[in-house]
Order: sequence, then structure tokens, then C-alpha cells
Amino acid sequence: MGMEFLATLETGLISAVAIIKFCLESLSIACVVIGLIKTLQLAWQSHRHRRSLPPFSFNQIRIRFGTWLSLALEFQLGGDIVATTVTPTLEALAKLALIAIIRTFLNYFLSQELETELSMAKERPQLAAQDNLRDF
Repeated sequence: MGMEFLATLETGLISAVAIIKFCLESLSIACVVIGLIKTLQLAWQSHRHRRSLPPFSFNQIRIRFGTWLSLALEFQLGGDIVATTVTPTLEALAKLALIAIIRTFLNYFLSQELETELSMAKERPQLAAQDNLRDF
């Protein structure tokens, strides 16, 4: 009876992991789609209202999409971690390592660009104020 119980638990765990992995991968796909839609909206608004609103730079639009991609990779990594717990094959471990490396690099460079963009945004009003003072 003990072995049958363990086999039943293992089957249940494998089924639960498959469902969790599917949910995490679905969230990953949703992040990419939502990110694409939001980024296209931002680009369209920037193009349409370029005279009345401050323009968004290409980097701001790219950073917006990169943020969504980073979130998608987080969900993808979570799904792969969960799947690797029940079937730790060499291929699954290699895929997990590759996704972790890509996510780490993407997050690093994205945070660097975001910091640069934020510091540039802080400098813009100061530069505009300096230009206004020179006019007098």
C-alpha cells in the first residue's frame, strides 16, 4: 500500500507541475502580448501628438517593451524551474541555465538604460531653465 500511495502522490505532483508550468508560460505569453500592445500604443501616441505632448524617445519606448519582456522571462524561468523539479534532464537544466543567463543580462542592461534615461530626464528641466536664463 505504501508504494501505491507514493506512486499516486508522484502522479499528482507531475500533474500539478504541468498545470503550474502551463499557467506560468501562459502568463509569459500574455506579458509579451500586453507589452507589445502597450508599446505600440505609446509609439502611436508619441507620433500622433508629437506637437502637443513631450515626445517619447526611441529609448523610452524600447525600455517600456524591454520591461515587459523581462517580466515574461521571469514567468518563463519560473515555469522551467517548476518543471525541472520533477524531470531534471540535462536538456531541461541547460534550458533553465540559458533562460537565467538571458534574463540576468536583460535585467542588467535594462536597469542601466533606465538609470541613464532617468538621469537624463532629471537634467532636461535644468538645461531648459539654464537656456531660459541665458535668454534674459
